[in-house]
Parts: sequence; C-alpha cells; structure tokens
Amino acid sequence: MKYAIVYDSRTGNTELLARAVKQDLPSADCVCFSTVEKAHGIALADLVFVGFWVDKGECSAKAAAFLQTLHHKKTALFGTCGFGASNAYFADRLATAAHHLPDTARLIDGFMCQGKMPQAAKYRYEAALKEDPQDTQAADMLENFHAAEGHPDFGDIKAAIAFGAETLKKAEA
Repeated sequence: MKYAIVYDSRTGNTELLARAVKQDLPSADCVCFSTVEKAHGIALADLVFVGFWVDKGECSAKAAAFLQTLHHKKTALFGTCGFGASNAYFADRLATAAHHLPDTARLIDGFMCQGKMPQAAKYRYEAALKEDPQDTQAADMLENFHAAEGHPDFGDIKAAIAFGAETLKKAEA
C-alpha cells in the first residue's frame, strides 16, 4: 500500500512524530514525506498520514487547508499539543481536525501526544505571574509548560512508531 506522510510543525515536535511514524513503514511504499506546503504525489497514495500542531484547540491552519484536499483518501491524523496531557483532550483535538476532511475521505486512526511549547509562552506566563502573583490560571499554565518540556518523549515516540505500523495494517484490511 502506497502512503504519504505530510506534516505542519512549528517547533519540531510534529516533525519528530512524522519521522517516528515512518520508521517501521516500508520505505519503498512512501510516495511523499514532507511538510504540507511541499506535499507532492498525494494522488499516488492509498493512505495519507497528516501531522499537525494544535493552535488554540484547533489543528494548524496549514494542516486544516491540506486536510480539505484529501478527497477519496484513507487518512490518519497525528499531532502534538502543549496543553491537555489527557487522552480525552487528545481525542477532542483529533475529532476537531477530522472535521476538515471532505465527506469522501475515510479516517483510519489518530494519534496525539503532548509537545514542548515555544519559550515565548513561558515568558507570557511568567510576566502574568509577575504582574499578579495570585493569578492561578497563569500559574497552572506555567506548570503545564514545564510538564510539556520533555515531550515528545521516548514513550511518545515509541507510541508513534506503533501507531504508524498499526494504521497501515488497518488501512490494508
């Protein structure tokens, strides 16, 4: 089965997952491995893996636009987000991204994990706490920032590798 892996990565987290997804897949069957802006040969793919980062609860705009082009394609979604290190939150982000797929596309599976955030986010949270040390929301966000720093971690990468292999088997069935 021919496949493509395309992704939009702001900080490198999603690109790392894209490389992990590809790791155990047959390289001869890969028709494209690239960013969404440089995607090519998608018409040749039976299965398209699409990776994205989460921006304000939604998949990135570039990934959303790309998803809308996947008419009659088997698809799999994967991504990273700085917040919500819970399976329920991840499932919601995948469902939100899936809404960008055309009705003719077939969603096979999805995978999400936490990813580190840009340093600018940390500085915003610290500034908010400096301005108001009682700001519990800023304190919670800073705590989450630190929890996300080590992600994607070894477990996340291992899970992404398994996701790629399992999704290919599901798409072939």
